[in-house]
Amino acid sequence: MPAAEIPHWEGAVNARLLTGDIYRMGRSEWLTERGWRQVFDDGVRTVIDLRNPGERKRRPTDPVVGEGAMAGFDVVNAPTEDPDDDEYRALVQPYMNHPRLYADILRLFPAQVAGVFKVLAAARGKVVIHCSAGRDRTGLVASLLLALAGQADRAAGQDELASRGINSWHLVAPVKHAYEHYLAEHELAGVVADREQALARFVDGLDVRAFLLANGVTTAEIDAIVARCR
Repeated sequence: MPAAEIPHWEGAVNARLLTGDIYRMGRSEWLTERGWRQVFDDGVRTVIDLRNPGERKRRPTDPVVGEGAMAGFDVVNAPTEDPDDDEYRALVQPYMNHPRLYADILRLFPAQVAGVFKVLAAARGKVVIHCSAGRDRTGLVASLLLALAGQADRAAGQDELASRGINSWHLVAPVKHAYEHYLAEHELAGVVADREQALARFVDGLDVRAFLLANGVTTAEIDAIVARCR
């Protein structure tokens, strides 16, 4: 990935430019106060947090960030799922962690996913989209966004970068993940290939514009989103 596409934000994990003026990353609490100033200096004014409300909290190992560091940002919580939905809970264990589940998320929560795009259309300044790892919920939105913008051929590469990015974090993370661990290259390569196949099936034939229009996103909003991707 070109160096220009990797933002220099202190503390950021799995962060990169997705397309146009839209960035992606892992949980925002990893950013230091200096990191937030760097995000602001890069023109970002809107942060879209795809996590569920119960996930949005500081951990003891996270850097201390003063309230003033966030003063210049619009932080919007726009979850892509309802973790209390019975079908979701039966289908997704222990959490949404693979592109093979993306179609089910669209089927179960179309209005919530479309809501993310309405936020994108109205966002002030450049945008950062994030979830926890910056891989799966962010990956779902990223794949839809790239397909909408005519860049579907970039979806697999983005997914691989996100998978590798969070895998590298597992190696150095101060608190180990409850379900995941660092994978050596021979293990990770198989994971990447499996995810690529599932993502290709998801993206193939997907009409993102039709999905958004059917779920309350207007033509003008779609045009605004696509313009962001240039």
